Amino acid sequence: MSTTEVEDREDESAQQAEAQEPEKPRLSLEVKIDKPSSCQRHVIVTIAKDDVQRYLKTSYDELAPKAEVRGFRPGHAPRKLIERQFKEHVEGQVKGKLLMDSLTQMGDDHEFTAISEPDFDINSIQLPEDGPMVFEFDIEVRPEFDLPTWKGLMLERPIHEYTEDDVEDRLSELLARYGKLEKVERPIQMGDFVTITLRARHNGEQISQLTEETIQLRPTLSLSDAKLEGFDKLLVGKTVGDTVETKITIAPEAESEKYRGQEVDLSLEIAAVEERKRPEMTKEFLERIGGFDSEDELKAEVRKELERQLKYFQQKRVRQQITSSLTVTATWDLPQDMLRRQARREMERAVMELQSAGFAEEQIRAYRNDLQQNAMASTAKALKEHFILERIAEEEKIEAQPEDYDTEIEQMAEQSDESPRRVRARLEKRGLMDSLRNQIIERKAIEQIQAHAEFRDVPNPPAKEQVVAVNYVVAGASAESIPSAEHDEGDSPTQKGKPE
Repeated sequence: MSTTEVEDREDESAQQAEAQEPEKPRLSLEVKIDKPSSCQRHVIVTIAKDDVQRYLKTSYDELAPKAEVRGFRPGHAPRKLIERQFKEHVEGQVKGKLLMDSLTQMGDDHEFTAISEPDFDINSIQLPEDGPMVFEFDIEVRPEFDLPTWKGLMLERPIHEYTEDDVEDRLSELLARYGKLEKVERPIQMGDFVTITLRARHNGEQISQLTEETIQLRPTLSLSDAKLEGFDKLLVGKTVGDTVETKITIAPEAESEKYRGQEVDLSLEIAAVEERKRPEMTKEFLERIGGFDSEDELKAEVRKELERQLKYFQQKRVRQQITSSLTVTATWDLPQDMLRRQARREMERAVMELQSAGFAEEQIRAYRNDLQQNAMASTAKALKEHFILERIAEEEKIEAQPEDYDTEIEQMAEQSDESPRRVRARLEKRGLMDSLRNQIIERKAIEQIQAHAEFRDVPNPPAKEQVVAVNYVVAGASAESIPSAEHDEGDSPTQKGKPE
């Protein structure tokens, strides 16, 4: 008989034995559920005295035949002696079983979907000497709501046919990363790289400093907890040695509570001005940046990247319309503790989506800064969208399949120039597979909604880069570790021939 046949018979025997086991009696539970808010439940559980005694008796019955008590052969010690000697061990074991079984039964009996683990201190729960066992806990749940109508929505879909000029503009942006910075002795112009020292003061007291950071000049400077509009107008025409003074407002949801919403003075001291020269398109250069055989092949890859990013914008715009429509009646409040915990996960999920769509690190950093500055509001919006899309996915029996994970991971690997195995290992190590699963489920639910929607195409010309992002906390608090795209400045998102 082959090994496979033996294993099959063992599995069959195990299944038959399991089927023959008597069904465990249900616990007699008294459950009281209070609703402090839409997403919070305070639960008080009372387990009947008879159930407590039944579990104790079963545990002692299982222990008695093998209990080793000094002066007696195994299995021959008096029952009362066994109960006295092993009381602490058995009661701890029974308490754990009663907790697990009661929570499982409650999950079957009560219609609420938990989104967190029950919050209770197991050490504070006591198994009574006599009478029922009582314990209580707090738990976060998905809010109860009527699913809004999601079929037959009228949606706008942005479209664009990329021209050779579009491809050339994008290619220039990509190639600029490989160009050399050269100092210039002239006033600052748009697009220059300016080395500046930023100092923030509040009521005359310095609260932070960023020393000699090289930043490309664009209309908006995005910082971790603030945004400086008109960054270009402040510096164009200035020269090395000049200091520019302005004011900036700290975001209302900044990490530093002391300075939230406060206006602070910001000085910008100019130390150097450089411009970046576009590299020559030599055969050696094309080979080095990604193994391209010709400039035409590189341009074809750039066009594919533009089309992938257009698809992302299409999905984002369609999703915004869908979720705006579906969340109109989602007026339920979300606990602040939940929002704070979920804020980081939402940022990680957003970063993964941008990575999959082929965005560069600088673009991802700018988006990340925006999320940081509006963390609570953005997270509340994202959670409401998730709850509704998850409900639609359940009704439509949408699930994340193994191949869905493979596709997402392969796209992320292509963007970061890593092997899919390495990307998967990093996601698993950081506990992000659940976030990836949610991303897949939401995308597939959106696709289902789109399949039942009507569309009107609208022009969507490519926008010029308007924002430059820097990881600098103006308010002076230590920036929390933020998920990174892990994409070096010199790497091209159009590289091919990735290692496996």
